[in-house]
Amino acid sequence: MNTCTGSLTEKVSVNINTTTLAAIDLLVDNGHYFNRSDFINQALREALGRNEANIQRASEESGKRLSSGYWFMGVSRLTEPEIDEILESGKPRSVSGYGVLSIDPEIPAQKLFAAISGIRVRGKVSCTPEVREHYDLKNKE
Repeated sequence: MNTCTGSLTEKVSVNINTTTLAAIDLLVDNGHYFNRSDFINQALREALGRNEANIQRASEESGKRLSSGYWFMGVSRLTEPEIDEILESGKPRSVSGYGVLSIDPEIPAQKLFAAISGIRVRGKVSCTPEVREHYDLKNKE
């Protein structure tokens, strides 16, 4: 699968107590951050950096548990040449991961269904309505 990075963003809603939000606003108003989002994104990047070893370990464990499939984290795209490779191997695969999975809409549905036994993504799957229905992918937006 092609893994790519991009400037994909997702809007989330969080509850922040008034005192914490006041401190963030004070930092923003004094030019330390561009806006609340800038502060929150930097704080999240720092927290993820501190947990990098845990993320790496969990990623490796998730990949090992998937015996006949493909595991990803981030942004991944499933293309027709990859489907052809899976079909040539004679072993259907499952796809599992965290982030965004984009399935090329040009892949014939029956070919995809023969190659991919299941899809489980914590995040978003970009695909045709037929593929969404076949794999019972719910819109989680």
